[in-house]
Amino acid sequence: MKPVTMLRRRAKLGDQGYPMASIAFYGPDNKRATKVVLGVITHEGAEPQLYKWFSESKDIRYDPAIQLAILSRIQEHSAASVIMSENLLGCPHEEGIDYPEGEACPLCPYWKERDRYANFAGEEQ
Repeated sequence: MKPVTMLRRRAKLGDQGYPMASIAFYGPDNKRATKVVLGVITHEGAEPQLYKWFSESKDIRYDPAIQLAILSRIQEHSAASVIMSENLLGCPHEEGIDYPEGEACPLCPYWKERDRYANFAGEEQ
């Protein structure tokens, strides 16, 4: 299966209003996603409900079971819009939880000196 094929179809519909689902991929470098986070916002100003999936053995974007789980959550919340980039947003570890605030992740040196938001916008680094 091609990466994120089912999710890509939903995202191509564009902004259809609320509820909205946002999908972000993370990995130790810009080549392999090991974490995906789904955020669902039910209405303007609402706090997102977050769902996370992890895979250490393969690129999570190629996992049909994970895609189906994400789609199931999207359908559960009746999300009208899906926002997604297939580029990786950054390290899968969480600052302040997996490593100290303000420091670089010791497990993902690839991201240490990179602007992860530039990569999210589709720029190669």
